[in-house]
Amino acid sequence: MIRRVVLSNERGRTLASKKIEKIRAKRTKRVRARMFGTDGKPRLSLFRSANHIYVQAIDDDLKKTLAEASTLSKDLREKLSGMKKVDQAREVGKFVSKRLQAIGIERVVFDRGRYLYHGRVKALAEAAREAGLKF
Repeated sequence: MIRRVVLSNERGRTLASKKIEKIRAKRTKRVRARMFGTDGKPRLSLFRSANHIYVQAIDDDLKKTLAEASTLSKDLREKLSGMKKVDQAREVGKFVSKRLQAIGIERVVFDRGRYLYHGRVKALAEAAREAGLKF
């Protein structure tokens, strides 16, 4: 019988997950260093969890959220039930695009944060573009 030894830090995380956290923090810093949202062109910030996806348009000058949408939004929740996560991300992208156009915003800066432009992130971005946002 072979026993596997897992090294961990004081918070119980393995050293591999600690390394992944450092990589993600570095990627976030690199991506966000080049972006800044204004009133006319807000930053479309994205957060992706294991089950849900959240997006918000942020005016960095005023430090204010202009519009938001997620898979937990009341307007979308019933429509999204039974869909795959990529399809849910597409619907959230269309929804946030409609909300921003309703307040007169057509151009945004897409902030993918620490997430690679692939899968749900890509689906949300492309759906927002198809619905009329420009970035």
